Amino acid sequence: MLFMVIERFHEGDPRPVYARARSAGRLLPEGLRYVDSWVEANLARCFQVMECDDLSLLSAWIASWSDLVDFEVIPVLTSAQASAVVP
Repeated sequence: MLFMVIERFHEGDPRPVYARARSAGRLLPEGLRYVDSWVEANLARCFQVMECDDLSLLSAWIASWSDLVDFEVIPVLTSAQASAVVP
């Protein structure tokens, strides 16, 4: 399954997130795949697409970052998948 993850940096400050990512990496549990990400031009939010079949992996990853980031998780389909299910 694909998930759009919207991250809101605590106090609008991305620096602690980038510092941790530089020192520890993405902290992805085995089986959770990072697809791609984009950061809002004002650096207030990050939009990531993640992929996994086990939601507990996504929850574990979120727990690793929740001291620095508030998360919104939205299950998504690719455009091709949506086209296949829309009559």
